[in-house]
Amino acid sequence: MNAREQWLATNDDFLSVRLDWLRGRLQALADGTRHLPGPGANDSRDAVGSAVEPAGPEPRSLPIPPAPGPDLPLARLASSFGLTGFETDIVFLCAAMELDTGMGALCAAAQHDSGLDHPTFALAMRLFDGPAWDAMSPDGPLRHWPLINIGAQGPLTVARLTADERVVNFIKGLHHLDWRLGGLLAPVPAPETLPPSQTEIAVRICALVQATRPVQEFMLTGSSRSSKELVAATVARAFGLELFKLDAEILPGGQPDTVPLARLWHREVLLNAVALFIDAADAGPAGQQLVRRWLSESGGLVFVAVHEPWPRAEALSVHVARPTAGEQSVVWRAGLDAEGAAVLACHFDLDLPAIADTLARAAISPSARRLDAPADGAPEFAAVWAAALDAARPALDQLAQRVPAKARLAQLKLPDAEMALLREIVGQVAHRGTVYYDYGFAARLNRGTGISVLFAGESGTGKTMAAEALAAELGLLLYKIDLSAVVSKYIGETEKNLRSLFDAAESGGAVLFFDEADALFGKRSEVRDSHDRYANIEVSYLLQRMESFNGLAVLASNRKDSVDPAFLRRLRFVVNFPFPAQAQRHSIWQEAFPAETPVGGLDLDRLARLNLTGGSIHNVALNAAFLAANDGGLVTMELMLAAARTEFRKLERPINDADFAWAPGVDRHGH
Repeated sequence: MNAREQWLATNDDFLSVRLDWLRGRLQALADGTRHLPGPGANDSRDAVGSAVEPAGPEPRSLPIPPAPGPDLPLARLASSFGLTGFETDIVFLCAAMELDTGMGALCAAAQHDSGLDHPTFALAMRLFDGPAWDAMSPDGPLRHWPLINIGAQGPLTVARLTADERVVNFIKGLHHLDWRLGGLLAPVPAPETLPPSQTEIAVRICALVQATRPVQEFMLTGSSRSSKELVAATVARAFGLELFKLDAEILPGGQPDTVPLARLWHREVLLNAVALFIDAADAGPAGQQLVRRWLSESGGLVFVAVHEPWPRAEALSVHVARPTAGEQSVVWRAGLDAEGAAVLACHFDLDLPAIADTLARAAISPSARRLDAPADGAPEFAAVWAAALDAARPALDQLAQRVPAKARLAQLKLPDAEMALLREIVGQVAHRGTVYYDYGFAARLNRGTGISVLFAGESGTGKTMAAEALAAELGLLLYKIDLSAVVSKYIGETEKNLRSLFDAAESGGAVLFFDEADALFGKRSEVRDSHDRYANIEVSYLLQRMESFNGLAVLASNRKDSVDPAFLRRLRFVVNFPFPAQAQRHSIWQEAFPAETPVGGLDLDRLARLNLTGGSIHNVALNAAFLAANDGGLVTMELMLAAARTEFRKLERPINDADFAWAPGVDRHGH
């Protein structure tokens, strides 16, 4: 028999003796040999014993239970909730109804009423020593926690008393979470180890727990939920506690629902070795109020996960960051060589369990340790790279539109200076790990290690295509930000949306593309009313997140002069996309049609003289192809000019009929 089995056997023996004692008392009351204690009866006994008996005839065979050891459940129950001996006897009487099926008949006999085959407060007042009316107070421990339940019918003295199911199981020695909390809480396993940077945070929190008892509420700030969970679980394990997670968004709305659940959790804290992790990162004002209400009615060790500290919060604030790039690189080396691990640690910011899971899904052989660029298709590194992208995708897919990155830098038709800038951007993103960490520049930076770029130029000059080309060259995902889904008329919602977006992108592997960015990154205005003030707050918040963002963010604007100068100072690169010159338009027309398109007799020189951007040229080519499919299948110059005329009308540009005339016999220059 192991220690657990021995403990259960000892508890069963104690409960058996105490049930015999209770049966004897009930039988004595039924026989009329048990009298109500007089006013002088005292309560000088232990919490679960009845050493002092009132005056009056008592059967000599009436057993007196031995006092249980302090480690037995009934003694722990009385000690944890501060129960008097009379209150402990009431709890045991109610629990006895579940432990002995014959207890109902004894209750009816003791009360001389067959309808009262259950415990009542009147019965307890006559049955036990030290009766006290305040035992039934709503603020008393029996009803506050609650340890017993009171039936709704009849006066209080004769209402049915029942023991809470969780309490009965505890008295029997069963340890489990209350079923009413099961739908709200989920266990959080503690990690085997933490990286040194997070271990240091956990040690600091442990010291604060010991120094701040009994107040043990901590607000964990940061963008990584997983890191905060792992640190909290490690701290809980250090104190022998099991951690459970509660999502603030599923808390029932309103005090009548939240308070009872909070008290049930507090009861679990007193009954079990447990701690709580509340995920309130996305909680709005109403959600924060519910969490504050929960904390006011609960207790024990509690961690509240947030992005930033709440105002007027009593909890101690501790920032929890993801593992450093060096720590992540060590874990990546389980599947790759040092160079490949460094590249992944630079481009992806993942927690250590996520890295291990990524390597497992990539099914990398430890013996295959070769590094190639992602685009080269080396199976070992490419598999890990693809798995890392898959790990980063889910959060962003819910917040932004993923754009397939099909374009390449070689397809862009830009002046040499602009092309050189784009290649420099690719180089900086690809080698930022070397510069920031190997060369030591990261230690000197107060801002993030990411790169922000502005693409400025008219619509259709290739800004989106260039963003695709950057993502494709780097092997990263491209996400286009829908401004209508980000900007909100409600105060504080825009910042919340932006925070969710950037936090999701912090995992890496993505390029954020803000199209028409001047609508969101515009100049800050003078404060004339509250709307101006909050609009400026949104811009300031955006500046802050742009500085701390560790990835590549591309902003596209049709008007560079409309962008806030504060943004321009913080941008690493500004790439101008000029209206294409005739030579560039000729090059664009040369690649306007796929090789499979049937084309005949096109005068590219004449088409290049049309003042159109690359985007408009694409539209003309596509529309001409549809006209050809409807007119015999061959894309001719006549159809091209007809499509070009339609594009000019769409752009509301003046049309000179001579520019679009084409007929048999007209020379290739339109004369």
